[in-house]
Amino acid sequence: MKRLLGIVAALLVAVGLMTAPPAGAASLVEVTGFGTNPTNLRMHLYVPNNVAARPAILVAVHYCTGSGPAFYSGTEFASLADRYGFIVIYPSATRSGSCFDVYSPGALTRNGNSDPVGIVSMVNYVTSRYNADTGRVFVTGASSGGMMTNVLLGDYPDVFKAGAAFMGVPFGCFATTDGSTWNSACANGQVTKTPQQWGDLVRGAYPGYTGARPRMQVWHGTEDTTLRYPNFTEEIKQWTNVHGLSQTPTSTDNPQPTWTRTRYGSAVEAISLQGVGHNLPLGGQAAMVVSFFGLDGTPSPNPTPTPTPTPTPTPTPGTAPCRVAYTTNAWNTGLTASVIVTNTGSSAINGWTLGFTLPSGQTVTSAWNATITPASGAVTARNMSYNAAIPAGGSTSFGFQAGHTGNTGVPASFTLNGTNCTT
Repeated sequence: MKRLLGIVAALLVAVGLMTAPPAGAASLVEVTGFGTNPTNLRMHLYVPNNVAARPAILVAVHYCTGSGPAFYSGTEFASLADRYGFIVIYPSATRSGSCFDVYSPGALTRNGNSDPVGIVSMVNYVTSRYNADTGRVFVTGASSGGMMTNVLLGDYPDVFKAGAAFMGVPFGCFATTDGSTWNSACANGQVTKTPQQWGDLVRGAYPGYTGARPRMQVWHGTEDTTLRYPNFTEEIKQWTNVHGLSQTPTSTDNPQPTWTRTRYGSAVEAISLQGVGHNLPLGGQAAMVVSFFGLDGTPSPNPTPTPTPTPTPTPTPGTAPCRVAYTTNAWNTGLTASVIVTNTGSSAINGWTLGFTLPSGQTVTSAWNATITPASGAVTARNMSYNAAIPAGGSTSFGFQAGHTGNTGVPASFTLNGTNCTT
C-alpha cells in the first residue's frame, strides 16, 4: 500500500491543520483493555462535556499512515460531538503502514478474528460504560477508513445503523487470497460486478441474517487516482442491491455547484465531487454525514439528571394536500419500503403524521427517518425532530423493513395529518 500511504498522508495533514477542535473542548483519551482485540488496535475516545444522557456513538476510522488522534484533529467530528452530544471512537491500526485490514478472509467475515472484531469491542465498551444508545451507532471513514466503513456494515449490520464512506470501495472489492494487503485491480476501478453479485458478498459476511440493513452514504472525487472513481458506482450498485432498491435515483440535487448528490429511497445516498482527488473529507462534509445519520436532530443535552427532550411539533390537521410515492422490494419473508411524501399545498407543513394500513401479514421490524406505530395493521408514521418541516412543493422521505407471510402488496390509501393523499 506504499502508493496509498504517501498520497493520503500529504493531503490529510493539510486538512488537519485547518480543522483542529476548538480550545476548551473535552480532551481525547486513550482507552486500553476495552475487550477482544485480535489485531492490537488502539482506541481513542472523545466524550464531549455535554454528552447526552443516552448518547449516540460515531466510529471515525482513519486513512493509511494515519491514526485515531490524527483523524480526531484533522476532521470536524469532535466539534460536531460538542454541539450534539454524541461520543466519537477513533480506532488506530498498528500494523506497518497503519492501514486497516479490509482484504483478508477474516476481515470480511463476522467475528473473523481481525480488525472489525476489535472495533466492535470498542463500541461494546462505550455502550456499557456510557449507557449509549445501541439503536444509534454509526461509522464513517476516509480511504482505508472508507473501505473499513463498507466492511463493518457488511460484517455487523446488527451493530451499525448507518455508515458514510469517503473514498472507499465496495465490501469485498479489496479481497486478496495470497496474503497481500493491496488489490491493484480494485484500487484502479477495474473490478466490476452486477448489483446482485455485490449484494451477495455483503449477505455472505453474516449468513442467515434477516434483520434490518444499515443505511449508506458514499462520497468520491472524480479525479481520485488512488482509489479510482469507478469504485463509487460499484458501491452504489452494492448498497442499493442490499436494500432491494433500484439503481435509478429517486432524487438528484447539488449541495454545492460541483457536487452531485443522488438518493435512492431513504437508504442510500451518494455524493460525487467534480474535479476532486483523494483528499476527503473536506470542510463542511462532516456536517452532512452527521445530518445523514440524524445526529444533528438529537435534542440538546440537558446537564440536569432528568433531561427534557425537545417535543415534536404538533401537526395541524386537515391542511395538507399531499402526494405519496410508495415502493417496495421483497424477498422470501421480508421487504423494504421506501416512502416519499410531497407537500402539494401552498403552505409549509410543520410536523406530520402519515396514516396507512399495511396489508395483512406485514409487520414492521425497523424504520428510518420516521417512527412507525403500531407494527402492523393501521399504522402511523411520525416525523423525527430533524425532518418535521415540509415546505410547500417540497418532499420528505422515510423507509422501513418488514416481515411478511406472503402478501407483499402496498397500502391502498394514505392520509397526511388527516387529509387524504394522492398516490
